[in-house]
Amino acid sequence: MFFEDLEYKGKEIPRTILGYGPFMAELYFGHRSRLYLDDLYNNPQNAANVIIESYNQGVRAINLVNDSKLLEAYDLAVDAGCEMKVIATIGKSDVDYLNPNYDVAKEVDWDEDIDLFSTYDCPIMLVDEFITDAYDWRLTTRMLNRINDTGSLSGLVTAFPSRTTDLLADNLDMDLFDFYMIPLNSLSYMMDINAFNASQRQEFVDRLLALNKKVIATRVLAAGVLKPKEAFSFLKSVDYVDAISIGVAKVEEAREDFELLKEF
Repeated sequence: MFFEDLEYKGKEIPRTILGYGPFMAELYFGHRSRLYLDDLYNNPQNAANVIIESYNQGVRAINLVNDSKLLEAYDLAVDAGCEMKVIATIGKSDVDYLNPNYDVAKEVDWDEDIDLFSTYDCPIMLVDEFITDAYDWRLTTRMLNRINDTGSLSGLVTAFPSRTTDLLADNLDMDLFDFYMIPLNSLSYMMDINAFNASQRQEFVDRLLALNKKVIATRVLAAGVLKPKEAFSFLKSVDYVDAISIGVAKVEEAREDFELLKEF
C-alpha cells in the first residue's frame, strides 16, 4: 500500500515520503536534536547517504524546505542517481517549535520558496504549519493561490489537527487546496488531543473526513517514542490516510524501517 503511487488530478504522488525532521535537527527530538545537528544538518553528506539508502529501499518522494544545507544534501543524493519527487513545505522559518512566535513565522519570504521549488519535480507544495496555525486566513489564501498558479497541487500543514480542522471550513475557501498534512500516531503524541481513545478517535476522524482532503500523516513514529512496527500497524488499521511522511536519521534506520514498511 505505502509503496504505491497516489494518482490525483493528473499527478502521480508517492505515498511514502522521506521527512526532513532529523535532517533539520528539529527541537522536538529532544536530546537527539543535538546529535542530529552534528551528524546530519552540519554534515550534508551523511544526510545524503540516508536519502540514498531510502531511495534504494523504494522511497520516491522527499519533503524539503528552503534550507541551504538540506538542499545540499538532496543535491548530493541526486548526483548519486536518486530521482525523487519533492513535496515542498513553503514558508519554513527559524521559529522555535517548542515556543513559536507566529508573527515572526508570517514574515518569512515564502514567495522565494515557491519560486525555488517551481524548478523541481514538485507535485505538491504545502503551507508551513506555523503559518497555517497563525490563522491569518488572508495570508494563507494568498499563499495557496500563488502555489496553485505554479501548477503544483497545494495543501496545508498543521501542528494542531483538532483545533485547526474545526476552523478551516468557516475561514478558508476549501476549493483552494487538496492536501492536509497532520501529525498522527496511536499515542496522539504531538497532537492536540489528550487521549486518543476509540470514541475520541472516531469523532476526530469524522471531522477530518468532512474536509474531503487527501491526508498526509506525519510524526507517525511519535518522534521515536513508537517502534516502527507499532506505528505501521496503526497506520494500516486506518483508512483515511493517503500518504505518510517518515523521518529517519541513519542509513541503518532507513534500511530497517522501509524494509519493514513494505510488509504493511
